[in-house]
Amino acid sequence: MSNGARPDYCVVDVETANHGRHSICQIGVAVFAGGRMVDNWQSLVDPEEDFFHFNVAIHGISAETVAGAPNWAGVHPEVARLLNGAVVASHTPFDRGALELACGRCGLPQIAYRKWLDTCTLARAAFPEFPNHKLPTLARCFGIEYKAHDALEDARVAGEVLAYALARRGITVEELLASPQQHIGSFPRETVRR
Repeated sequence: MSNGARPDYCVVDVETANHGRHSICQIGVAVFAGGRMVDNWQSLVDPEEDFFHFNVAIHGISAETVAGAPNWAGVHPEVARLLNGAVVASHTPFDRGALELACGRCGLPQIAYRKWLDTCTLARAAFPEFPNHKLPTLARCFGIEYKAHDALEDARVAGEVLAYALARRGITVEELLASPQQHIGSFPRETVRR
């Protein structure tokens, strides 16, 4: 990491070219320590698949956008460097599944993260009073400005949401991992995945 801080967790988000979760066309990783983003990385990815109009309309990434970008095999070493051995989070299980499917499709090693956290589920438990727990709603509730459906921006906001959820319960991510029921009460056990 650029400033030498020890990361508490990394947050990953992907955008896909079509309905196949393996069709990653953009990935962003936000690295958090002490409740704030201390490092980040992002890349466009050539999914080597067709882009569906529905997906392009959501994130604005097209075949032309990724022309010349690395494929999944090309970004895999950096993704593994950032996430192997780390506590990793994403806002819903979609991104975890996308990484697993992309690695499987290319015959590459799976990302060997330490634990995976679902920030949406944690936000629901920590902030039940919010109207919903979609990232744009959470960003508005916390006064966070961001551009939705950009992989790095979504990763950053999900990381900030996790920091708010932990702060509301007065615990660290390590305490959450050690004993989620004892320290967070209403945080369900299934929010921590092996």
